[in-house]
Amino acid sequence: MEAGTLAFLPILAAVPHTPDWSPKVAVVMILCNILALVIGRLRIKYPSAPPAMPGGALFGNLGLPAVLASASFGHLIGTGVILGLANLGVL
Repeated sequence: MEAGTLAFLPILAAVPHTPDWSPKVAVVMILCNILALVIGRLRIKYPSAPPAMPGGALFGNLGLPAVLASASFGHLIGTGVILGLANLGVL
C-alpha cells in the first residue's frame, strides 16, 4: 500500500459529532426554516412568481420557487446551527 493511500484518515477524525434526532433538534430545524421563510419573503425580488403554492396563504403567498429556495436556505442554516449547538454541548 502506498503512503498516500490513507492520507485522508486525519480528515475523517475532524468530523464533528452529530446529534441523534430528538424533538430539540426538530424544533431548531423548524425555527431555522421559519426564519428563512421570513427572510425569503422580505428579500426575494419576486416572491410570488408562478407557479403558486397550493394553500398559498399558509406560506404568505410565496410562489413555489421562493418556498423551495427559502426552505433550502433554512436547511443550510439549520444544519449549521444544529452542528454548532451540538459542538457546544447544548443538543
